[in-house]
Amino acid sequence: MTAPILTRAAPPPVVVLRALGLGGLLTAVPALRALADAFPRHPRLLAVPAALAPLARCAGAVDEVVPAEGLDQPLRRLLHGAGLAVNLHDHGPESHNLLLAAEPRRLLAFAHPAVPASSQGPRWRADEHEVARWCRLLEESGIAADPHRLDVELPPGPLPHGARGATLVHPGAASPARRWPAERFAAVARAEAHAGRPVVVTGGQDEVALAHEVATGAGLPRGAVHAGHNGVLALGRLVAAAGRVVCGDTGVAHLATALGTPSVVLFGPTSPALWGPPADRPWHRALWAGTSGDPDGRLPDPGLLAIAVDQVREALGDLPAAPDRARVA
Repeated sequence: MTAPILTRAAPPPVVVLRALGLGGLLTAVPALRALADAFPRHPRLLAVPAALAPLARCAGAVDEVVPAEGLDQPLRRLLHGAGLAVNLHDHGPESHNLLLAAEPRRLLAFAHPAVPASSQGPRWRADEHEVARWCRLLEESGIAADPHRLDVELPPGPLPHGARGATLVHPGAASPARRWPAERFAAVARAEAHAGRPVVVTGGQDEVALAHEVATGAGLPRGAVHAGHNGVLALGRLVAAAGRVVCGDTGVAHLATALGTPSVVLFGPTSPALWGPPADRPWHRALWAGTSGDPDGRLPDPGLLAIAVDQVREALGDLPAAPDRARVA
């Protein structure tokens, strides 16, 4: 009788939830890399919005990216039955329960009193930087994590004429509270152009009109606007090629950090201590009036409005160059 062939069972997958925007994805990169180091033989599946999947793959920390748009839909069947489910989304209970509904063997998450399965997890801190928060979740769960591992490399691709070395102006943000007025961005863009630096204006699909408003106010040609098309990698290549970036507290600021492009970031209702560029990278400057408010407010935050055009122009003029690194342009 022939002996049966014994095969070693494949390691169960590690599923990670981060169904947030561009900044949310990039601030989780150090934690994703820590999980890759801790579970090198396990398939690692990341649930993120579909539009961010190309960038998520660039981190080199996950094996597969699975679309997940927020918390109101069940996770796809591919994400069910994981050996470990890691909640890098928030501190629950909705996100905890979404992962638990996919029946993982174990949940790694911050503790929430409404979710007994999370009771052994670390405690949430509201006053913690977003990058440090997710690294601490892993550290206190026995997984070493380095919050400095933020850099991302992009695959090569086309670059519009005039983008290399330009000042990239990104006037949009997810909420009105975090949008510096368009006429002020236009004034900054106009000053950059008068100083002899090329300027490009970027924006998302719902920010095309805003980008053109800024470009028109600055006296820039229509070809200076790159908004509403080509996806996240095209935007990333523009940021990587730029000489400097000026934007609000939004995802493009985190792209500048990840790609090593000097930046000036304007903060209003939220302190840069929570979402700002790393303090040990002086080629990124955060401008903040020192007051906090509602980041989802329907009007520009008073603290954001306290930042003057001349402050931004001066900060752009004083930006040191980033150390040489292989940035894709």
